Amino acid sequence: MPRPSATIDLERLKTLLAGVNSFGFDPATGGYNRPGFSGADLDCRTWFSAQMQADGLKVWSDGALNLFGRFGPPDGPCIMAGSHLDTVVNGGAFDGALGVCVALECVRAMKDAGLEPDRAIEVVATSEEEGRFGGMLGSQAITGEVTAGWIDGAVDADGIRLSTAMAASGLEPCHILDAARPAGSIAAFLELHVEQGPVLEQERLPIGIAEEVSGVCYLELTLTGIANHSGTTPMHLRSDAFAGLAELAGTVPELIQEHGTDQSRITIGHVELSPNQPHTIPGRAVFSVILRDTCEEVMRALKSGFVERAAAVAGRHGLSLETTERSWLAPVRLDADIAARLSELADAHGLPARRMPSGAGHDAQTLQGFCPAGLIFVPSRAGISHAPEEHSDWEDIVQGANLMLQALIDLSGASR
Repeated sequence: MPRPSATIDLERLKTLLAGVNSFGFDPATGGYNRPGFSGADLDCRTWFSAQMQADGLKVWSDGALNLFGRFGPPDGPCIMAGSHLDTVVNGGAFDGALGVCVALECVRAMKDAGLEPDRAIEVVATSEEEGRFGGMLGSQAITGEVTAGWIDGAVDADGIRLSTAMAASGLEPCHILDAARPAGSIAAFLELHVEQGPVLEQERLPIGIAEEVSGVCYLELTLTGIANHSGTTPMHLRSDAFAGLAELAGTVPELIQEHGTDQSRITIGHVELSPNQPHTIPGRAVFSVILRDTCEEVMRALKSGFVERAAAVAGRHGLSLETTERSWLAPVRLDADIAARLSELADAHGLPARRMPSGAGHDAQTLQGFCPAGLIFVPSRAGISHAPEEHSDWEDIVQGANLMLQALIDLSGASR
């Protein structure tokens, strides 16, 4: 078995990830809170920028707050590697942050081995990947998919506008449009991420190589009825928004059975009731619906089927219905050549790997429309993610990181 010419320093990688996770940690829950454009998110980016500068990388941020560190030739297309630093509320320690740290550790390992890339490597920490404002802002800005209209309308679940959140930190929302990279400036994109599912752990494999990524449709629905006294209003005369929501949620399994596949996912994850009082019938329910599948045709069937069911439920309960599509990310097949090369490198270095789909959305799916993209997974304990219990074992992480390292050496043409 050939030995790699460079190798990951596991303790250094652990230290780097611990530094990232010193920002936004909540000791009460054990979770991490670095939502996009929050103070913790911005402070973490400043800290990580200093880490890359100390390593001698050329470092800069764009108008969307994507953070870059370039190693190698100052000009020409780059091999981009990384992930995101932002988290969901009360998220885990590994989602996104691990991929950014691995990308920087790969550069450090190459420098330790005296390897210089013929094609520059750019470490990237993308901005607002977790979709606080819908979509994947950072990578969509890089690929030029963000529009001025989308920026103006972007709002989070608490009603905070993207423009307001950016202005509070002295950032200009209009500069997001300047983040679009020129065509051909990125030769390939590689991302390492925790699987966020149970497959690799169950099969006792340390590495997954994603071939396709599920699409994501983010809907916001509002059911509006009549708030009234819970004791004086007979059951058959109510316009109860929560009763409508509950019935609608119960139709999801039937909808997937009728229109979905084994890759279909529908989640009602955020709900706001008003007045939200114990003795008052809910007059309004605002809730998110996230639909996913690896087939866009299936996604559209699920969306239309869900909206049809919502309209029927609203009619039965005497409610009005409002539906807004916050974002739509189409399913993507990742670059077949990069996936094949990752498999070859894994085999060559004795790293057991599995080809698989990704049920979660990642920056790699956005970048695939701009350049060839590859996605490496490491196992998630019990498949848990987006929660404080999220965990990946370091013995798995180091194998995935070494595969990333070998891929970057290969794609960048690095040599002594």
